[in-house]
Amino acid sequence: MSTSLAAERLAAIPVQVQGADRPGCLPKLAGWLEGFFVAQRERLFWVHLAFFLAFLALIFLPLLLPEPPEEAGIFDHFTRFANFALWGLWFPLVFLSVLFSGRSWCGLMCPMGAAAEWANRKGPQRPIPAWMRWEGTPILSFLLITLLGQTLGVRDHPEAIAEIFGGTLLIAILVGFFYGRAKRAWCRHLCPIGLLLGVFSRLGAVQFAPKKPKPGSDRWTEKTPCPTMIDLPRKRASRHCIQCFRCVHPEKRGGLFLQLRRPGEEIERIQDHHPNAYEVWFLFLGTGIALGGFLWLALPSYWDLREWAANWFFDQGWFWVGEPGPAWLMSVHPDRREVFTWLDFFSISGFMLGWMLGLTALLASTTALSAWLAGRFAQDGLRWKERFVGLGYQYAPVAMVSLVLGLGAALFQPLADWHPELPALVKTLFFLAGLFWSLWLGDRILRQQGLRGVQRFLPALPGMLGSLAVGFAWWPGIFGV
Repeated sequence: MSTSLAAERLAAIPVQVQGADRPGCLPKLAGWLEGFFVAQRERLFWVHLAFFLAFLALIFLPLLLPEPPEEAGIFDHFTRFANFALWGLWFPLVFLSVLFSGRSWCGLMCPMGAAAEWANRKGPQRPIPAWMRWEGTPILSFLLITLLGQTLGVRDHPEAIAEIFGGTLLIAILVGFFYGRAKRAWCRHLCPIGLLLGVFSRLGAVQFAPKKPKPGSDRWTEKTPCPTMIDLPRKRASRHCIQCFRCVHPEKRGGLFLQLRRPGEEIERIQDHHPNAYEVWFLFLGTGIALGGFLWLALPSYWDLREWAANWFFDQGWFWVGEPGPAWLMSVHPDRREVFTWLDFFSISGFMLGWMLGLTALLASTTALSAWLAGRFAQDGLRWKERFVGLGYQYAPVAMVSLVLGLGAALFQPLADWHPELPALVKTLFFLAGLFWSLWLGDRILRQQGLRGVQRFLPALPGMLGSLAVGFAWWPGIFGV
C-alpha cells in the first residue's frame, strides 16, 4: 500500500480531542489554548481595529512629518521608529511566528485581511474569477511587489512604504469588496506575503485538524464556513489555514481542533499533507528574487552589469535611459541624494530576475537529481514528479532563515549595544540552525519515500549541495562579506 493511500485511510478515522486523548504534543496546553481563543473569538474585532489604526499610522504619518536628522535614532523620531517597526520587528517576527503559531498573524491580527473581509460584507460578492483562483497568481503578486519594493527603495523612504503597503491595503479592500461570498479571496489568492507564510507554516508547531476527517484531496470550495475556502473535513495541510478559530467548536463533535506538533513534522511527512508543486516553485523563485534584491546592494558584479548595460544602451542611441523615471515606479528623491534612472530600474530588475532564474535552475536541478536517485533505490510506487515536489520542501528552513536575516536585519542591530560582535554571532548561529534543519528535513523526506539507512546517502547529496548553495549565496547579503 502506498504511503499516501495509507494516510488517507488513517485520516478517515474519527479522533478524540478531550483532555489527554487529544492527539499531538502537550495535549493539555493545546486544549487550554483552544479554549482561550475560542472564548475571545468575539473580541477579535477590536484586535483587528487596533492593528488597522496602528498600520495606518506607521505607513502614512511619516509623510506628514519633517525629515528626521541623519543622526536620529529609532526613539528620537517617529519616521525612524516606523521604519524599524516595519522592517526590524514586524517583518522578521511575523516570519518567525509561523514556527510557533502558524499563520495566526493572518487570522488574528492582519489589518489587510480584516479590512478585505469587512469590505466583502458591503460589496456585491461576485464569484471569484478563474484568473484569481489560479495557483500561480500569488506567486506573480509576490514577485511584482518584491521588484517594485526594490526599485522604490521601500526600506529607506516613507513614500515608498506608503505606496507599497498603502497600495496593497487598497487592493485588498477592493478585492474583498467585489469578490467572494463571506470569504477572504484576498488572503487565499492574492496576498503577496500570504503564500510565503503559508509555505513556512508547514514548519510550524500548530495544526488545525478535523475531528471527523474524510479521505480525499485538499480541495477548494466556497461551501464551507472557512474564510479561506478550505474543505474542512479533508484538511491535511497548513498552508491556507489562517487560524481564525471559526471552525473550532469544542462542544460539538464536528469541526476542527487545535493540535500541537513538533516543528517541521508536516514537511517530514509531506506526502501525507498534500504537497503542491506551485509551493515548491514559489519557494525556488521567491528565494531567488529576494536574494537578488539584496545582492545588488552588496556585490560589485551589479555595478559591472550596470556599466555594461549603460554602454549597450548608449551605443544604440537610447540616451533616455539616463533620465529619471516616474516616482511611483522608482526612487526619485533628490533631497536625499538618491535618484534612480531608467538604467537603474532595468539594471536592478534584471539583476534580481537573473538571480531568481539562476537559483531556481540550481535548486530545481539538485531536487530533480535527488528525486531520480531516490527512485533508483526505493520501491514504494511514487512517481518522479511526486518525489521532486516532496523533496523541494527541504529548502524551506534555510530559505526562511535567509529572508529573516536579510530583510529583517534591523532586528539584530540593537544587540550591538551589548557587544559589537553579538549581532554577527547571533545571525551566524541562527543561519546555521536553518541550514542544518534543511539537511535534516531532506533526510526525513527521503525516509518517508521509502529509503532506508545508507540508501538515503546518495540521494541526499544533491539536496545538501542545494542548501549549501542557498547559504553561500545569501552570505554577502546577510553578513556583508
